[in-house]
Amino acid sequence: MYGALVSDVSEPSPAVVELLGMIAYAELLAFDRMAADARLAPDLRRRAVLCEMAAVEIINYRRLVGRLSELGADPEEAMTPYVAALQEYHELTEPKDWLEALTKAYVWDGIADDFFREVATFLAQVDRDLVLEVLHDSQYEDFAATEIRAAIAADPKVANRLSMWARRLVGEGLTQAQRMAGERIALTILIVEGSGDQAGVQALLKRLTAAHTARMAAVGLNN
Repeated sequence: MYGALVSDVSEPSPAVVELLGMIAYAELLAFDRMAADARLAPDLRRRAVLCEMAAVEIINYRRLVGRLSELGADPEEAMTPYVAALQEYHELTEPKDWLEALTKAYVWDGIADDFFREVATFLAQVDRDLVLEVLHDSQYEDFAATEIRAAIAADPKVANRLSMWARRLVGEGLTQAQRMAGERIALTILIVEGSGDQAGVQALLKRLTAAHTARMAAVGLNN
């Protein structure tokens, strides 16, 4: 049984503000990243796909900022604690080509979405629904997966390179996640209390790991 649902319009929970601030900044960075990655596309059709998806990210960002304002929080203050960690992650995992960009989006965005989907269950309905609605559309995951599978089919050696790249993405991401967990206590408490206990947290981590493993296998990459 999950812990108490968290969210209150009159007195917003610090954990809810922290979570929405993190997702809002992630959406803003996703817009920047997709717009930049679009320039790596091998043709105009693929470039247009990423540009269209980038436009969706900025719409999601505005929705989250609007909700933070409704809660009486300052959106910039809510996002600022995550700037250093997320910016460092993206700087350390700058893709060198189109396939690396797609793999980064497919792997890390997938993990982030799985995590936010899990944590959303701990929130009251209005915030739970918002978080679930701004997660990446499956269209982007399908597009990236199709491109990765096609590249591996054309050159099987690509699988090894992208698998190594994916492991680096996960490793760097976990480093920054641990950093944020140590700094954002209210959010950490939300996850622990929402999960019920440490066993619940471990079960959550197992679900995230299983989903990541399945996602890798689906495109022919090794964990």
